[in-house]
Amino acid sequence: MPLVAVHAHNERERIDRILGWLDAGENLALVSDAGTPLVSDPGSRVVVAVAERGHDVVPIPGPSAVLAALVASGLPSDRFLFLGFPERKGKGRQALLDRIASSQESVVLFESPHRLVALLERLAEACGPERRVSVARELTKVYEEFTRGTLAEVAAYYRERPPKGEVTVVVAPAEIPTSTPDLEAEAIRTAGELIRDGMKPSAAAKELSNRLGLARNDAYRIVHDLEGNTNDE
Repeated sequence: MPLVAVHAHNERERIDRILGWLDAGENLALVSDAGTPLVSDPGSRVVVAVAERGHDVVPIPGPSAVLAALVASGLPSDRFLFLGFPERKGKGRQALLDRIASSQESVVLFESPHRLVALLERLAEACGPERRVSVARELTKVYEEFTRGTLAEVAAYYRERPPKGEVTVVVAPAEIPTSTPDLEAEAIRTAGELIRDGMKPSAAAKELSNRLGLARNDAYRIVHDLEGNTNDE
């Protein structure tokens, strides 16, 4: 049986050929250059088509950066959410950041080393700078590295030391504050001071998030509500 490449640009075209081989009684293996097939790699269309045709699909799990990064992250691993590579810009990226900010599970992401610092900075804005994170680099290779800390700390680390190689990010789940009423009251007082000082709402929300470690969504909500009440008076 020949070795045939299946990638993002030809996967749909290869399906008929693959089904023809299987219908003729051949056994095929779908393999990946690194890690487990379908995990941020092509192959899902092939698996769906093969299963729908009635052929057996037998998984033989391979190495996975998702699980390797998670189990060594030092973050909760009993439940987790894998979101692959984040959107680079636009509403899709913001929606993903908001989803991570409110997630009650650890979130695992892949990212290019060239975009890692930007991602960590945006996560710090969305989740609050004190949210815990683990960045795994070059897993199972000679220069394997884990960097753990808050989003602010790890972003600062990689600003000084631009990363190389493959990167997997694990973000801690959102914590439910034990003193929510007190924190909310402090946030409202602080937001009022920032607005009275003439700070624009977006800048006030960012400052509020940085000062109190609030998720960006919560900071924006508090500033927006306070501004609305002020305008009504």
